[in-house]
Amino acid sequence: MLKNRIINGDMRIDQRNAGASITPTDGQYTVDRWYADLTAASKFTVSQNAGSVTPPAGFVNYLGVTSSSAYSISATDIFTITQKIEGYNISDFAWGTANAKTVTLSFWVRSSLTGTFGGALRNNGNSRNYPFTYSIPTANTWTQISVTIAGETSGTWLTTNGNGLAVAFGLGVGSTYSGTAGAWTSSTAFSATGSVSVVGTNGATFYITGVQLEIGTSATPFERRLYGQELANCQRYYQLIDHLSLSAARGTTSIETSFMFPVWMRTAPTIDSSVGQGYQIYDAFGNAFTQSSFNSVFAVNGATQKGAFISFGNFTGLTQGRTYVTNAANVGKFGISAEL
Repeated sequence: MLKNRIINGDMRIDQRNAGASITPTDGQYTVDRWYADLTAASKFTVSQNAGSVTPPAGFVNYLGVTSSSAYSISATDIFTITQKIEGYNISDFAWGTANAKTVTLSFWVRSSLTGTFGGALRNNGNSRNYPFTYSIPTANTWTQISVTIAGETSGTWLTTNGNGLAVAFGLGVGSTYSGTAGAWTSSTAFSATGSVSVVGTNGATFYITGVQLEIGTSATPFERRLYGQELANCQRYYQLIDHLSLSAARGTTSIETSFMFPVWMRTAPTIDSSVGQGYQIYDAFGNAFTQSSFNSVFAVNGATQKGAFISFGNFTGLTQGRTYVTNAANVGKFGISAEL
């Protein structure tokens, strides 16, 4: 039985960045399943295991945020780290009905700042929101947090492959998008009123791991899933493809190859053009052909949850109709996304 509805709550899967630090744009994913909400650019960086501190006992990885300036947030500013949970995975919460179940959110957190921090649970469309607070009493010390949330009996909560529920951790949210902690509201809220602004202090850090959302009135030990299982859970939403099967030349400059995805995706995916590395291929005579520069995609044909035909350009000297194979020493890579 799946207890924890958060995927990659221990932050160990990082397909896109492989531990590298990024300065995210709005909506950009950091470690798998966790993306950045932001209304002003270049205010913080994110990486897996930023600062190289020792994680809490039993954990190896964490998501680390570092503030890049002392930014004064305006009323309409939003800075969060968020995960959207697919509706299928929270359907038994029965939210929006008289049988709505209480849930508990738990996690480990560490910051160079102290005080009252905030976050929020939000439905699709932000018509039902639950701001919450938690305390970090000691700087640069891991603190275990547990927040119990009464199930919401009103509102619309998707129970399909859409966005069923978002869990956001505030890094600095203005008054327009903050709300009173501890109660459901129809006003859009990404955090709780009066919460600490991480982006307000240059060099401030915010580290988090062991995030768990489960049915019940108290937190239970973090659910540890096998690495392969957690990777597959992430691949439903994002896959880094680092191999090609046999490819056929569409002409002298492009090839087409078919993919059966290792995990069925949430929906038919699109190419993630921000991630890519060129391919080298060989013909049957041992001749090598390398992309002059990475071309994210020439065309995507017939993409489904199961697979797709994908074409790549920027080759020269190919023979139309000839079959080519990948050089295992230079296999290239590209990303495909079916994120919520």
